[in-house]
Amino acid sequence: MLQLAIVLPTLNERGNLRRLVERLDAALTGIAWEAIIVDDNSPDGTADEARAISLADPRVRCLQRIGRRGLASAAIEGMCATAAPVVAVMDADHQHDPALLPGMLAALASGEYDLAYASRFAEGASTEAWGRPDRVKASGLANALARRVTGVELSDPMSGYFMLRADILRADAHRLSGVGFKILLDILATVDRPLRVKEFPLHFAARAEGESKLDRTVVFEFLIGLYDKWLGRIIPTRFALFGTVGAAGVAVQFATLWLVLHALMHERFIYGHWSANTRFNLANTIAAVVAMTFNFVLNNELTYADKRLRGFVPLLRGWAKFALTCSLGLLTNIGSAAALKAMGFHDLVAVLTGIVLGSVWNFALSSKFVWGKY
Repeated sequence: MLQLAIVLPTLNERGNLRRLVERLDAALTGIAWEAIIVDDNSPDGTADEARAISLADPRVRCLQRIGRRGLASAAIEGMCATAAPVVAVMDADHQHDPALLPGMLAALASGEYDLAYASRFAEGASTEAWGRPDRVKASGLANALARRVTGVELSDPMSGYFMLRADILRADAHRLSGVGFKILLDILATVDRPLRVKEFPLHFAARAEGESKLDRTVVFEFLIGLYDKWLGRIIPTRFALFGTVGAAGVAVQFATLWLVLHALMHERFIYGHWSANTRFNLANTIAAVVAMTFNFVLNNELTYADKRLRGFVPLLRGWAKFALTCSLGLLTNIGSAAALKAMGFHDLVAVLTGIVLGSVWNFALSSKFVWGKY
């Protein structure tokens, strides 16, 4: 009877899979297990490799996700896709030692613990083989912040290597945010009753093959995860992100407006037939387009990181769709600002009002037609 499912969220891990399955097989002798590889449609063919392995070893399964991205959400889907009474999550890059799995399983089987996890900072643990003191320091700071915000008192709540009973996970799966990359922190901060936790020291290894998926947005994603647990049920996280980017866009629009207005004060405009209102309308139009482009870039990188557009053509197409879907908002922005300016309102009030009136429209349509599906 199936005892344990190991969930392996992957992105471009083709070269690591076969060796990892061999290590799992060696570590879990006498234990009925399965490995669920949840792949975010990796361009290197990770899903194809997982299926090829499955043909020879039916204990290996593949879930290939199309149009979705993110470690936390992948882990949740994988843990909910098994009939095993116990589920584990670990990385596929060989930084997590499979030899810890039997001990974790025994701790849960004893009935004394609800969750077991591997800590990089517990007594007896080591990160020397990782060879990234900068990441070690950053992880330590992130752990301290996570403990302060969530109240979770573990030496490494940011660990990506853990095991728990599947019924605990499924009972609260609908409440998990699935945002960011640290699912353990999400679980610990979501489950209402205190979980009895067993800690295992981990000798954190260097990545075997490939490159780390912790890109320049990883710190941002961590902060998103904390926000989602703290305020996400008051103001939806993605809307808050969109609004934050929009607020930055406001600063860009005002700065551009100021620069263009000063450029238009050149004598050939002053002594020409352009009125002050005409110069303002032209400057504000240019500023709005610049701000819209700025917002598109930041939203693509941060707000919609799980659906990020890549490559020149997809980015150009995405920008065009973003411009199209925001066209009414842009017209509302410019039109209302122009009307208020003509009525004698201050430039600041005119521009800010236009921005506010167009924001909700921009969010609704761009979420649907630029980074979503028809």
